[in-house]
Amino acid sequence: MNQSLNRIAAMTARCYYILRSSWLRLLEIIYWPAMQMMVWGFLYTYLYNSRSAMASTAGMLLGAVLLWDVLFRGQLGFTFTFLEEIWSRNLANLMMSPLQPAELAASLMLMSLIRLLIGTIPVTLLALLLFGFNVYALGPALVVFFLNLVLTSWAIGLVVAGLVIRQGLGAESLAYSIMIVLLPLCCVYYPVEALPGWSHPVAWSLAPTYVFEGMRAVLLDGVFRTDLAIEGLALNAVYLTIGFTTFVALLQSARHKGGLLTMGE
Repeated sequence: MNQSLNRIAAMTARCYYILRSSWLRLLEIIYWPAMQMMVWGFLYTYLYNSRSAMASTAGMLLGAVLLWDVLFRGQLGFTFTFLEEIWSRNLANLMMSPLQPAELAASLMLMSLIRLLIGTIPVTLLALLLFGFNVYALGPALVVFFLNLVLTSWAIGLVVAGLVIRQGLGAESLAYSIMIVLLPLCCVYYPVEALPGWSHPVAWSLAPTYVFEGMRAVLLDGVFRTDLAIEGLALNAVYLTIGFTTFVALLQSARHKGGLLTMGE
């Protein structure tokens, strides 16, 4: 057990040192969420000051932007950390070491969390300073929302990493695009009722939907929906199991076909 934890810590430390060695990497982590928050933040200011019927939903809009970024950046942090091992042609070396797939996945999750915190905390403080929007006012609900979104991002990141291992860098574009496919169905900026009736079961099969519906319940009605939180966590448990199983299966397939030796070329 101690050896396993040591390998996870060593892998995480290696990825962290790579991240810390380049100020451009750190700047990029903060830059994109900050730009998105500012664009939507100015829209929030306009709606809030317009004193129209939309003004009451202005805070909900900015909250949705910040929470969506947790999901999006969590998946990018996981996948990019993995891709850096491929770009540096180090993946085959890792697979020949005592490092187990579960330990690799755990280190990628830790680095995803580190990158997410580096990018998210400054942006939330910027939202407070520029627009007076305090996402931390959600209280304990924010912790549950954050946990649900991070778990979903890890599950998706595991599948994407597995596909890149199996299919090569031709699948690299999934790291950028897969979350955008889910955006309309996760009901980030509107309730599930806004979707066509046939798509409701699809939307409710996605864990992030429960987070954004829960966020709207807190901001609009002042009610924390524990039922939505529990259902979202249950779905994420299933997603993580499927994601890790897929990751291991694709990794084993790439090993048998010798794909790890040509990865990165």
